[in-house]
Amino acid sequence: MTQTNKEENKWKTVELLINWKMILVETVEQAKLTGARSGYGAQRIFYMDQSGVRLKNIKITLKKGSVKLESGALYFMKGKIDVQTKAAKGFLKNLGSSMLSGEKLFKATYSGQGEIWLEPSFGHFMLLELDNDEIIVDKGMFYACESTLEVSAVIQKNISSAIFGGEGFFQTIIKGTGIAILSSPVPIEEVLVYHLEDEEVKVDGNFAILRRGAIEFKVEMITKGIIGSWASGEGLLQTFKGTGEVWLAPTQAIYDKLESGYGLNSINGAGSSNTHTK
Repeated sequence: MTQTNKEENKWKTVELLINWKMILVETVEQAKLTGARSGYGAQRIFYMDQSGVRLKNIKITLKKGSVKLESGALYFMKGKIDVQTKAAKGFLKNLGSSMLSGEKLFKATYSGQGEIWLEPSFGHFMLLELDNDEIIVDKGMFYACESTLEVSAVIQKNISSAIFGGEGFFQTIIKGTGIAILSSPVPIEEVLVYHLEDEEVKVDGNFAILRRGAIEFKVEMITKGIIGSWASGEGLLQTFKGTGEVWLAPTQAIYDKLESGYGLNSINGAGSSNTHTK
């Protein structure tokens, strides 16, 4: 992934990830919004601009390649592009997990040559290139991917993670070789990546957004006894153990509180990041 400050009219390419054979994926942002139609709208745009919040689009340039999009992700497209919608491999096997996980069973595949623009967002995106690999991500993070990747729901391997992990019984798994486009709850520079070598990470909250490799996920008490956990004030922790990567978004809880209208005082001091479920 490389960074560039190239200006294209009022659009700016802020991230670039290239697959030279078939597709080019870019995150482009509107440098400044100037089309407010009311004072209220202008005020909101002003404060967002001062805070560095930018409107972004994912732009995919197909070079006789193909991509899969999450349902409702398409904004507009140009060129000779064929669209097909079919169920993921193993229709009956995936039907139940799709209903329980919220993961869409049908994903449209766009093939050919041209441009595809995805829905605009003030949120954040991650562009990842997988090489015969697989990642497990939070529900709702999948946005689009190269058609060479397989996207499905994976069941939690233990009861504690399913009931207390905040993600339910299923998460989204992406595997294969190609480019994956994910929606991120925080900017990529605020994501903390831990590389584990037969180690473990314990998290007070559900802001572990991605894992790869031989990582076991479960939820357990901070101490072996109920009284000890109660006395510590922490209770249950998400635990990731093994060899691989765990991606954390430590600032996610802060943004969630601010977006929910909590004051800054709720963020200060002890007890500001208690474990919660979505």
